[in-house]
Amino acid sequence: MRTDKALLCFNQSLAVALTGDEAYAALHRLADACVGARLFTIMVVDMDAMLASRAYSSDAENYPASGTKPVEMNNWFDIVHGKQESFVANTLGQIASVFPDHELIGSLGCGSVINLPVILGGKLVATVNMLDVEHHYTPERVDRVEQELRLPALAAVLMDQYTGQGVK
Repeated sequence: MRTDKALLCFNQSLAVALTGDEAYAALHRLADACVGARLFTIMVVDMDAMLASRAYSSDAENYPASGTKPVEMNNWFDIVHGKQESFVANTLGQIASVFPDHELIGSLGCGSVINLPVILGGKLVATVNMLDVEHHYTPERVDRVEQELRLPALAAVLMDQYTGQGVK
């Protein structure tokens, strides 16, 4: 699917979404059309509590949307939180340097990742996480993520917050 058609579908899906899951599923479809991802997750971040929780997952068996985990202070944190830039790793070895679940990631056929930070009010509020085979996230694909998914990701997170408050 061409990205412009996928963006139109995303906009239409977001306009009728009643839950955060529906908004995130629409973002997932857009990301697949834009750059592809074997594994797609959304982590919502509470920087005051230093906790992250998985709000959406394309693989509920291995990465369920539940529970919390502490935000770790490492190179990933410096890039995504400190610089508010996307983190990109294109080999399983690079992934292993920051993610303790690298063996599971590799077992799923993934060896590259891009974590797109979602910034609201100057603060990191979520990350959009796309994983695929090694060397999948080329500079061209990273640029597409930055240019084509940043605002839709913010819209999906805001929709999740909006629907989570029970406002209709």
